[in-house]
Order: sequence, then C-alpha cells, then structure tokens
Amino acid sequence: MKKLTVLFVLLFSMKIFAQVSPKDTIRVENYPTDSISAVTPKSEIEVYTEIQESNAAPTVAKFNPTKAGLYSAVLPGLGQYYNKKYWKIPIVWGGIGTGIGITLWNQKQYNRYRDAFIAQLNGQTHEFSDIPGITAEALGRTQDRAKRQRDYAIAVTGLVYILNIVDAVVDAHLYEGRKDPDLALQPTVIYDEFGKQNSKAGLSLSYNF
Repeated sequence: MKKLTVLFVLLFSMKIFAQVSPKDTIRVENYPTDSISAVTPKSEIEVYTEIQESNAAPTVAKFNPTKAGLYSAVLPGLGQYYNKKYWKIPIVWGGIGTGIGITLWNQKQYNRYRDAFIAQLNGQTHEFSDIPGITAEALGRTQDRAKRQRDYAIAVTGLVYILNIVDAVVDAHLYEGRKDPDLALQPTVIYDEFGKQNSKAGLSLSYNF
C-alpha cells in the first residue's frame, strides 16, 4: 500500500512539472544601476568672471585727446578729422577764415586812414582831400575805429582757434562715453506734475551706474 502511495505522489508531481512551460519561467535580470557622476561646483571667481564676460560692453574705438589737440593746434580742423567728426571741419575753417578776412580788411582800412591822417597833418594831399569837411580829427577817429575793429577780429579769430583745439580734445575724451549704453541722451516729453502747464518737449539725460 505504501509503495502505491509513493508511486502515486511521484506521478502527480511529474504531471505538475510537465504543465509548467518555459514561457512561464520568470527570469530576473540584473540591470546596471544608473551611475551618478560627481560634478565639481564652480568657484565664485569663475562664476563672477563668466557673468562679467557675458555682460561686457562691445569694444569701441578710442581716440587720444593729446593727439587730437596737437592736430588741431597745427592745422585747425585736423583734430576733428582725427575724431571722425568731418561735419565740424567746414565750421572751423569758416569761422577762422571769416575772422582772418575781417582782420585783413580792417587792417587795410586802418592803413588808408592812417596815411590820410598823416598827410592831413602835414598839409599834403591824400585820397580823401576832395571830400568836403575832412579834417585831421575826423581821419583820426576813423583810423582808431578801424584799428579797434581789427583788434576785435583778431581776438574773435583767436577764440575760434582755441575753441577748435578744446573741441577736439573734449570730443576725443568723451567719445567712449557717448558709445556707453548706460549713458543716453534722448528726446522726451516733460509733464507738469501739478497740471498747471501743458506738456513740453525736451531732452532726457540718463546714466546707469
């Protein structure tokens, strides 16, 4: 009886193993675990350098104020040419040329009235002798007026010459500032915060630190 029981258990076990197919086998595969790479954090100096490089303003041309001043001193308008302000050259030449022309004209008039004044004092004839009422006193006043106008013209011409040098120096010195995006001069509308006056057009100067 025991042999039959053992034989029955063996047959039943073989039947159960025969019903389990290879497809039903559960395979456990070992997948490689995700590796976490250690990244060294950047130092504060490196981060600050990268920020400065990203925010750096584009390089602009620079002009030497000393050179610009010397160029304008040697030849008026040459400093403006060095600063690439070509539209100022005719203004400089026109101002200095006009001053020189007025100076020469008044010098010529002064010489005429001076010669006539001396001739009148000596009782000699001169180019104004035919004009009635011409006296030595009148000729003296006229020559003094011509001399005074000549001196004024020389002073104005010298002032224009100096301003030409100053303009070249200042223009070269402030050229980079005008290219600075933090410095802006632009038209704007000015409002009256109290509402007593109408809005007016004006200029706005802004500077960012």
